[in-house]
Amino acid sequence: MKPRIKQAEAKTPGGGTIALFEQDGAFSISFNGQELMHSKASASERLLGQIGVKRLEDDGDARILIGGLGLGFTLRSVLEAVSPETTVEVVELVPEVIEWNRVHLEPLNGALLDDPRVEVLADDVAALIERAEPETYDAILLDIDNGPIAMVVESNSSLYSISGIGSVHRALKPGGRVVFWSAGPDPIFEARLRKAGFDVTAVPAKTHEGAKRAAYLLYVADRS
Repeated sequence: MKPRIKQAEAKTPGGGTIALFEQDGAFSISFNGQELMHSKASASERLLGQIGVKRLEDDGDARILIGGLGLGFTLRSVLEAVSPETTVEVVELVPEVIEWNRVHLEPLNGALLDDPRVEVLADDVAALIERAEPETYDAILLDIDNGPIAMVVESNSSLYSISGIGSVHRALKPGGRVVFWSAGPDPIFEARLRKAGFDVTAVPAKTHEGAKRAAYLLYVADRS
């Protein structure tokens, strides 16, 4: 087996270290030595994109927000499903991750950043949603940190708070959909979503297509 090679690293706003690794053509991103994502275990990220835009396939001028670029698999699944007139905003907190996609990950999904439908922003997605005009987005797809329990940046937890969920609800168009990636079940978070006026479904997600059982959850919340 070929050695695991560090391609790049950067500091997160919270002071931790995020690093990109390559091994025999596969890529992974870790935080403080703990693997966050891997290119050979991307089924949940792809499912996030597919579910998020499922109802928008015939909506030519839809506007979609993706929070968290990562290795680009959610972006890929979205672009594969939507029309040429769709606008897809991708917001990534760590600017270096955007650079890694353009330089190191260009053969993987990085080239998708040059798709004319895509706008890439180095920003805090929670802050961006909070300042968004009401009823801006048809779909919001959130794969930041570790889900409702923040691991990389403590401030990420604000997005899953009552006020954060309220901002998401306000930023969605009527009938819009938000999907939250979560490392596991969180009944308190699910209750917050329902209290904010969402119709909620928890969808199990596998790490890779051949997995026998689901490892994660996608909280699918529709603004009724």
